Amino acid sequence: MAARPYWKGQIRLALVSIPVEIYSATKSGAKIAFNQIHEPSGKRIKYEKVVPGIGPVDLDEIVKGFEYAKGEYVLLDDEEIEGVKLESKKTLELTQFVEAHDIDMIYFEKPYYIVPADDLAEEAFIVLREALRRTRKVGLGQLAMRGREYVVSIKACGRGLVMETLRYADEVNRASSYFREISDADPDEELLDLATTLIDKKTGKFDATDFHDRYADALRELIDRKKKGKTLNIEEDDKGADPRGSNVVDLMAALKKSIGSGGTGKKAPATAASKSSGKAPAKKTASKSATKPARKRA
Repeated sequence: MAARPYWKGQIRLALVSIPVEIYSATKSGAKIAFNQIHEPSGKRIKYEKVVPGIGPVDLDEIVKGFEYAKGEYVLLDDEEIEGVKLESKKTLELTQFVEAHDIDMIYFEKPYYIVPADDLAEEAFIVLREALRRTRKVGLGQLAMRGREYVVSIKACGRGLVMETLRYADEVNRASSYFREISDADPDEELLDLATTLIDKKTGKFDATDFHDRYADALRELIDRKKKGKTLNIEEDDKGADPRGSNVVDLMAALKKSIGSGGTGKKAPATAASKSSGKAPAKKTASKSATKPARKRA
């Protein structure tokens, strides 16, 4: 395998140890990076590490420090940090198994592929993989990588395993502090039926190749045009316009129009709500209830 392992060690389940290698499952090749340039000279701006009152310093004079009080530091060198004893530096012990849906998606951070380190490890690796698949469970443990210890989950994926690093509880903001002002009232039943019909109409199988970074594509086109010396016409659309629109939206009418227009995915059968949606009194009542929140936010 050409890629370089991100981590090498062993997965331990009770008394069974499986030598494995872990590789990053993602890449950032699609991102476009910009450098800061000194416009008069066209040269790239670089940064020097400096100490106030002293000036530039050599890299070998720099050590890590923890600020325990204002301007007061505990200094640590790399050997001292590396010497911190953590069993999870070399061993990922699976200490708990849970249903996949028990872990809120907000805790998942980054995926990695796990493969057996050699032929001798393959049999035990396959047993663990198939046991996770048969029980439909996710294994949990802790693993030290690149200067910190992570909570990780492991699940079966094709012929291998996928490990995902998880955020700790204190790294996730409490949703209640953001959602507390949102009403918990039940929505209008007819509006809800129309919305679910629209979702059914646009339901299909997920395929990652259906999506691409349109912003990156536009930036590449811009860069290509600039390289060729072409003049750019930059126009501001809807300058100063309210992003919510100039008119209060009739939610009932918008949902009906959305269902009537073309969409991807399977076409859902007509519901009782959609059949009865032509009644004038229902439309008038629902429209009023839908426009009140919009006026309130304006």
